Amino acid sequence: MRVSYHPDYRLDLPAAHPYPIGKYPLLHDLLRGRGLLLPSDIMQPEEASLEMLGAVHDARYLAQLGACTLAAADVRRLGVPLTSALWRRSRLVVQGTWLAARASLEDGIAANLAGGTHHAFADHGEGFCVLNDVAVAIHALRRERIAARALVIDLDVHQGNGTAAIFAGDPAVYTLSLHGERNYPARKATSTHDVGLPDGTADDAYLAALVPALATALAAAAADIVFYVAGVDVVAQDRYGRLALSEAGLRRRERAVIEAVRAAALPLAIVLGGGYAPSTLRTAELHAIVFAEAARRWRLEREAP
Repeated sequence: MRVSYHPDYRLDLPAAHPYPIGKYPLLHDLLRGRGLLLPSDIMQPEEASLEMLGAVHDARYLAQLGACTLAAADVRRLGVPLTSALWRRSRLVVQGTWLAARASLEDGIAANLAGGTHHAFADHGEGFCVLNDVAVAIHALRRERIAARALVIDLDVHQGNGTAAIFAGDPAVYTLSLHGERNYPARKATSTHDVGLPDGTADDAYLAALVPALATALAAAAADIVFYVAGVDVVAQDRYGRLALSEAGLRRRERAVIEAVRAAALPLAIVLGGGYAPSTLRTAELHAIVFAEAARRWRLEREAP
């Protein structure tokens, strides 16, 4: 199964910074060590062009990012120090999601070992999200005329407010967000279909909400491609999560999404989303579950007569 990855997905952040930036190389190494990722599977992105980014993002915002001249208040809202390295990394991640989307259209399933930066709006970033990789990839596919309609399944514990806002009123993009109702952002955007969950929601209640929402979205979207934001901050003990899924429940979730999308014969592009487990290694281990499930399905499809 092809995946996008670049060593510069990692970034030097201050030692006390809450974002687990080390999860990206750790996830890469875990997948390699478990035989789920071969060197030949890796697509190494370059930096997304300004032309590609400009289909979604405001030109003034992009210029400020490139020159590192965002106002201090905007950098605080972003949640990460604005540097030339962050600007480069953000563009690499966008290109990685576009590559994964292209690969999924050819292979059925593909992934980016980063991405899901769903709090990025057209004219600003927030919540550790600089550029909206999924939104840019969708616009690029449409411009290339290889996928006209898209479904975004966002299961990060935080609502995908940036993605919802970017595609508000766009009938060709269906956004499904299943998230913690009382969690960040305090002021939610409006997705095509929002499902807000109470704090403490555990495995069975979560799956009971997810399965019919998936069925509704897949039937209504008439999509050519599905993007899955597979945040793992729904798992119990996540620093910012407030939900209570077990590891087994997370695996059930990943399998439910992958099986539903592939049963509908739709290409599936997987991106990471958030995760803030007690350790960076634990976060990477939880992210690895969706890749294990995707690889399992990918192999089954190739072994079928």
